[in-house]
Amino acid sequence: MSFSPFLASPVTNTRLRTPHHVADVSGMCAVCAADCLGPCEIGLSALRGSEAILPFAADRNQFASEKRYPLDYSHFSINGRVFGAVGLPADPDRACYPNADLSSAFGAARAVPIKAPFILPAMAKLAWQDYFAGAALAGIPAVIGEDVIAKDTGLVVRGRRVVEAPLVAEMVSAYRRYQRGCGDIVLQANFDDEQHGLLEYAVGRLEIRSVELKLGQAAKGIQGMGRLAKLEDALRFKSLGYIVAPDPEDPAVAAAFARGAGPVFERIGKLPMWSPEDLARRVAALRELGAERVCLKTGPFDPRDIRTILDIASEAAVDLVTLDGAGGGTGSSPVKMMNEWGMPTVTLEAIVHRILGDFEKAGRPLPPVAMAGGFATEDQVFKGLALGAPYVRLIALGRAAMAAATVGRRVGEALRNGTLPEEYARFGSTVEEVFADIRLLKAEYGDEAAAFPIGAIGVYSYLNRVAVGLKQLMALNRKFALRYIGREDIVPLTEIAAKATGLPTYEALLG
Repeated sequence: MSFSPFLASPVTNTRLRTPHHVADVSGMCAVCAADCLGPCEIGLSALRGSEAILPFAADRNQFASEKRYPLDYSHFSINGRVFGAVGLPADPDRACYPNADLSSAFGAARAVPIKAPFILPAMAKLAWQDYFAGAALAGIPAVIGEDVIAKDTGLVVRGRRVVEAPLVAEMVSAYRRYQRGCGDIVLQANFDDEQHGLLEYAVGRLEIRSVELKLGQAAKGIQGMGRLAKLEDALRFKSLGYIVAPDPEDPAVAAAFARGAGPVFERIGKLPMWSPEDLARRVAALRELGAERVCLKTGPFDPRDIRTILDIASEAAVDLVTLDGAGGGTGSSPVKMMNEWGMPTVTLEAIVHRILGDFEKAGRPLPPVAMAGGFATEDQVFKGLALGAPYVRLIALGRAAMAAATVGRRVGEALRNGTLPEEYARFGSTVEEVFADIRLLKAEYGDEAAAFPIGAIGVYSYLNRVAVGLKQLMALNRKFALRYIGREDIVPLTEIAAKATGLPTYEALLG
């Protein structure tokens, strides 16, 4: 069997003529008929060329790999215990799941409290207002994604350095408006953002206190890219210092473009060219600027690169390293890159655990770690915390939280328009009736909760579901605080899972 998807997907808006008769080796229909109009990816490529590499309608959708990885968190079952209690007295009136403690912290030297071990990873598209506001309501950190200034029509630069970035300011405000002492808004910067001085502007002008340097992610190990339909846009981005190919300032290129000849203009993000020494110096410089928490974000790269990144994080006392396993993406990731590069999250987490175990044996400082890459529900979160224990402190919930934001927003619109779908109308016809957890927000915020964005209530409610489910799974193992979750709380079901993680199977637990 093939682990890779066939050459048809809603990600590219393509389909196979004979989906039940496919050649595994190529992903094409077993019979490629002479009279077929080619609705598959080959046909799309015949019409659109290199444009077919990218997802369809990336500005309106988010995406994930369709590859069936040979190892994921479904290869583990959650353990359960009968005797005793850890973290609470062995008292049946007290040792119950609502009393499990999910509180944690974000950061190292200047940590801020958070209400649950979640972080919403970098986003800057779709229902971002609700995404950030919902994280603030839930008391957890959220990350503003890379490249926002490239989308900012109000951007002002001087000497290619950011002077005003109103879109970034608006994203920061979307979080801070609902922040109540827990969590923080984090601003991510890629290599282009760094060359534009975005973090200097944000720390100085917007009083950002948490920043993240991006070294790659699960969906695209290279930086972003986007086609430019107008010569004027190509010239503007070239003047700002971005890579634009072909060169729009070349008169021959401009003339060819005007008559519909030659390549389409494309803005291409710069690959990070950090050295370990440069990166360590940059972390120190950001702290001198006033950043209280400096984080790193990376993806499922070569294990030797992962070790180097964790080396730097240990030496520089980085506040959080988020490691993103293969399989996810939100925007303009090349589809084949999204499907076919990098380690599955389980494999990446097992490698990270091994590296940090070596650090601990050597007496080295241990950087806090968050895992990302396909987490959506409480069982996956519990397994991620358990597999990475005691080093993994946070789990990133990205695509799922954005889905909650968009669903919440659309349902709010449907309530206002009287077009609520039947499956939701069974709950009622008002926000208070349909969104059950708004009562929790009312208890904390009072009448103010009635004015909260509906999409943000959706994010808050989704995160509350995951938090309550996580507490139940902790109680199943008689663990009533996060720090007690351990690797013994999950058991591999398959040989590949046991080998990759070193965890004992059920049979091996008996000795």
